[in-house]
Amino acid sequence: MATEAKYSIVREVGRGSYGVVYEAILNQTRSKVAVKRMHCNVPENVELALQEFWALQSIQRQHENVIQLEECILQNGQVFQPISHRYRKSDSHLLLIETCLKGRRCMDPKSACFLWFVMEFCDGGNMNEYLLSRSPDVQLNNSFMRQLSSAVAFLHRNQIVHRDLKSDNILISHRCGSPIVKVADFGLSKVCQGKGNVNQHRFSSACGSNFYMAPEVWEGHYTAKADIFALGIIFWAMVERITFRDGDTEKELLGTYICQGKELIPLGEALLENPNMKLQIPLKNKKSMPDDLCKLLRDMLAFNPKERLDAFQLEVRIRQISYGKKRQRSVS
Repeated sequence: MATEAKYSIVREVGRGSYGVVYEAILNQTRSKVAVKRMHCNVPENVELALQEFWALQSIQRQHENVIQLEECILQNGQVFQPISHRYRKSDSHLLLIETCLKGRRCMDPKSACFLWFVMEFCDGGNMNEYLLSRSPDVQLNNSFMRQLSSAVAFLHRNQIVHRDLKSDNILISHRCGSPIVKVADFGLSKVCQGKGNVNQHRFSSACGSNFYMAPEVWEGHYTAKADIFALGIIFWAMVERITFRDGDTEKELLGTYICQGKELIPLGEALLENPNMKLQIPLKNKKSMPDDLCKLLRDMLAFNPKERLDAFQLEVRIRQISYGKKRQRSVS
């Protein structure tokens, strides 16, 4: 990847419109890393790459449930230049890099310009694949809900709104045999300026994946609470193993929806059409979750963002529910 052969690519592990992800080896220590390569000649890719970079480099301290950026490298032809925060580059230097990248949109599209993100390697794949390959486990579900709630609260405390939370964007790493979730893919994220309450910032560009988008995102005016709605979709689908088949990739994905005949309607879109719709939670089996979890999910999926939990309230509530606790009595 670099002239010093700092890394050796082992294999490709993922590919999308954003770029390519590889498993690689840090040659000096032989430790595994994940490397995401994003082509920066297309304006849209430049925006995605820069938003991911700004989000990850803005976090001053790490959280075990948020993917860790080791370094970011700008490739311009055959020249490789580290630009990540670990090299203590000034904000003015990083802004210069951003300006240069955005200025390349009119240059020769055949010239090589990439951002390489070197991140910690997650050996368990994404959460969607991980859960669907295993039998349902209430203790595991509870652990994942706690970890994800903690991760999103951490991001929101650091003024970062993810805006594309879904099971495909959550990775799994193993430590001492226990699975650890890692929130990843910050290409659509936003770093809010200032130190006020992150929930006071307003966004207008609708983005994300349809089946996880909050009603207000469809309308194009929303706050950080859209992340909580997406988590509610993930939690509900995880507990009851509700899935749908993606029309583009034909993959089976965890996600909750409303059926209208043979058509599957994203929950956020359905609530926008009918704000008074009462959510049927649980959807499949009353024994699958206790009443306090049902109430929690309804509070996460409230149509009105003002009535929806924020990340900090969720972090507290998730530890109070009876679901998944070993002392929980089975419901007859």
